[in-house]
This record gives sequence, C-alpha cells and structure tokens, in this order.
Amino acid sequence: MTEFADRVIAWQKENGRHDLPWQQTGDAYRIWLSEVMLQQTQVATVIPYYRRFIDSFPDVHALASAPIDTVMAHWAGLGYYSRARNLHRCARLIVEEHAGNFPRDVSVLAQLPGIGRSTAGAIAALSFGARAPILEGNVKRVLARQFGIDGYPGTSSVQRALWQLATQLLPANQMQTYTQGLMDLGATLCIRSHPHCGSCPVRETCVALAQAKIAVLPTPRPVKQRPVKSATVLVIRDGESVMLELRPPAGIWGGLISLPEFEADASDASIMSAVEMRYGLYVELHERLGNIRHDFTHYTYVLQPRMARMKGTAGIASSSLRAVSDHQLHGAPLPAPILRLLLRISSPALV
Repeated sequence: MTEFADRVIAWQKENGRHDLPWQQTGDAYRIWLSEVMLQQTQVATVIPYYRRFIDSFPDVHALASAPIDTVMAHWAGLGYYSRARNLHRCARLIVEEHAGNFPRDVSVLAQLPGIGRSTAGAIAALSFGARAPILEGNVKRVLARQFGIDGYPGTSSVQRALWQLATQLLPANQMQTYTQGLMDLGATLCIRSHPHCGSCPVRETCVALAQAKIAVLPTPRPVKQRPVKSATVLVIRDGESVMLELRPPAGIWGGLISLPEFEADASDASIMSAVEMRYGLYVELHERLGNIRHDFTHYTYVLQPRMARMKGTAGIASSSLRAVSDHQLHGAPLPAPILRLLLRISSPALV
C-alpha cells in the first residue's frame, strides 16, 4: 500500500499539474471553490469561471454578502446550478457560524451545504495537510483499475470497497502532494478512453492492465432509457427587451431567470389565456422557432420556443417577470441553452 502512495507522490512532483490557478495557495476558500466547480465539470471549463468568481468574490465574506442573483449570474453556463445555491449557503454558514474560517475537522466540513465526504477530504488535505481520503470520479477510476474492483462505483457495496481502499492507501505525510497527484493521475493519464498506461507511475501493479481489463473498468453505469420531457417556452418581446421569469429555487435551473414555460404543444388560445392570467399581459403570438434539446443527468428536456409580442397589460402586470434588454443578456443569470437562443434571435453583433 505504501508503495502506491510513494509512486504517486514522486510522479506528482515531477509530472503533475502545478499551474492551476487555485494551486500553490493553501487557501481553503479557493480550494473549496475550485473543488465545488470541478464536481462533474472539466478543468478547462472551470478555469475562466473560477477566475471571474475570484475577481468578484475574493474571499468567503465577499461571497456570503453578495446577492444570490449576482452569484447565479456568475455561475450561468456552468451547469448543475444547485452547486451555486449551495456555495452561497455554505459561505454564509462559514461566516455566521465559523467566523469566516473553514473548519479543519473533515466530518464538520462534510456537513456543510454542497460539500460531502470527498470534497471535504480534498479541502482538508490540500488546505491543512489533513490525512483524509478523497473519492471523486477520477480517483474512483484509478482505484478500480489499479486494484481490479468490479461493479459500478455508484452502488453502495462498490462505494464502500473504494472508500476502504482510499483510506488504507493514505501516506503518513505529504498529503497535499499525494491528494493532488491522485486527482492528476486520473485526469491526465488514467483517463476514461485510451489511457496513457505507458507513462503511468503505478502501471506495474495495475490489475486492470495485467488482466487486459482497462476498457471495462470501472464498470460503467447500467444503461437506462432516458425519459424525455417537453415544454413550450415563450419569447415575449417588448421593443428591444425580452420578458424573463425568475425560476423557483428548487428544480432545474433553480434561481436563474428563463423564458416563461407552458404545456408542450399548447394551443395559441390557451397560451394567450395563460399569459393573461399568470402575468397580466396581452400578447400576440408569432412564429415557432426550432426546438432546443438539452440533456440533464436523468432526462432529456425538449423546449419548443415560440415568438410573441407585447400588446399591453391587463391591469397590474406580474412582478415575477422582468424585462431584460438585448445588451444585458450576457450578464444575466440565464441557462446556457436559453442564452444561446436569445442571442441567436437578437442583434447579430451581440452573439
């Protein structure tokens, strides 16, 4: 077990990543921010978002005091929006209950919103040198191949076996280097397809390599038919602005603003009636736009956009709608597919 950790540490020092913007700081805030952003998201995608976040929210106090709308606007396009809501909640709890200091106890860290056991281990190990295991996606792949662990890692039994291994493998010291090396090994060499086994520092002890099981480990998620959900969305134009609605905190795109939604393939009469009742607006419906297909983890969402024009208000208009001008679209907290649609139908100079 110690040989594995020693090889990972030696490899990390010579060949691992050392120039990521959150490295070389030991700052728990920056490491926490990067770890949350990296959940289910590639490093190359995360880096520009991370830099914008640090520019706007340089420490946990700045993030905690920021309006949630501002935080969501900075996150728009990164996906998995519950991460941003939990990030904001977590920052407030750290300020209110921990005087702005990240807890050093892994079990306390793991209970904070949006963190969990693996992210807590990464924060504690990388920030404080704590002897704490991690088990994010890349690490699961490394361990499953290195020790020949069969079975889908999402199941409880395989998860337990991987956590036990991750704990047993921890070195006595150099936790920052080991933890970063383990993540880098999975991200750069032991990748999902066509891994670079010839350059791997632990290839000599890799069960999957010895048994020609690299292509089948870790065991992939069982294939399920992904359900399809559909909705009509209305692009209500009022001059050079579009009317957008704040989505509920929970659910898809929670906390963002988006186009008003109606039943899929709803009739013109029912849409206009619903707009009048829900928002206090009279609209005139126009052409249908091409459908938007967006894949979430558990289902596919098909949006059927429809153009509309404001004709007037029926009494007091609903406060749930807000007018956003074409020039404000880039800075608005919009879901990525909705932003792409609105930019496509607005001024070409804004795209």
